[in-house]
Amino acid sequence: MQIKFLDDFILQSHTDNLKTKGLYPEQLFDLKVKVSFGQGNTAQIPWISILGPGMSTSNGYYPVYLYYKEQNILVLAYGISETVEYEDPWSFEILSKSTKASDLFEKKLRYRDSYIYKTYMPQIIENEVTYASMDKSINKDEMYEDLVSLVETYKNCLDIEVKDESSSISKGLFYMEQQLEDFIIENWDETEFGKKYDLIKEEGEIISQQYRTDIGPIDILAKDKITGDYVVIELKKNQTSDDTVGQIARYMGWIQEHLNNQNVRGVIVCGKYDERLNYAQKMIPNIEVFLYEVNFSLREYKK
Repeated sequence: MQIKFLDDFILQSHTDNLKTKGLYPEQLFDLKVKVSFGQGNTAQIPWISILGPGMSTSNGYYPVYLYYKEQNILVLAYGISETVEYEDPWSFEILSKSTKASDLFEKKLRYRDSYIYKTYMPQIIENEVTYASMDKSINKDEMYEDLVSLVETYKNCLDIEVKDESSSISKGLFYMEQQLEDFIIENWDETEFGKKYDLIKEEGEIISQQYRTDIGPIDILAKDKITGDYVVIELKKNQTSDDTVGQIARYMGWIQEHLNNQNVRGVIVCGKYDERLNYAQKMIPNIEVFLYEVNFSLREYKK
């Protein structure tokens, strides 16, 4: 059965097991797959996202399964990241004819800005999962065709975006910057950050990445394991050192005032340490600088 991973996903959603590595396909239809049941605590709405080049669950648009456990409704959706507002997701025709997830439930739940493609009601009997749609049973071949159809629509949208020379995907900048941010989050416990700082979670989901403020999103907001003080982590992207220092100082000031943390610290992550950063760090001692390295290798593919 080509959609067996979905049965496994539904079954695991009703356990406390948050592990996903090696349990689910890493790719579907030549697209990256991400699965989450929560971080630290079980999420109320576990998900499976299928991501095109340059897309991440926190910043982009993508086909996604959202399982609203309390309501026992599995939504196959035109997914839209809720952390960062992605410009021009999907197509106007799709979004104008589709219903938002927020219209499906009376209570305010997460991922409400995604649009519904199909809904299913899972039923578990003796560790076997069956599904119904529109009050009628639906077989898994039909569900697989639903997914194939949505992915084809998605690839068409991506193709249009890549052909647009002004798009972030075609420029490649978005992809590399976001991948570094995602890598830090996904490998947090293995980084120097993970030894000293904790990510912030809400309802079992990480909210540290692209943390929302009314002056813009912070790349990563963490908390010191010992003192509990906030730590603002900013990636030095396609901008000057002066811009980066000004930006992180602004976010630190916001945290100090709005989250009442007088000892907030800052961390700048960059690929190269320059003289301007050196001078700025001398005057702002509560800002640290970390350098990242990228190891790149090629090997011949042989069957």
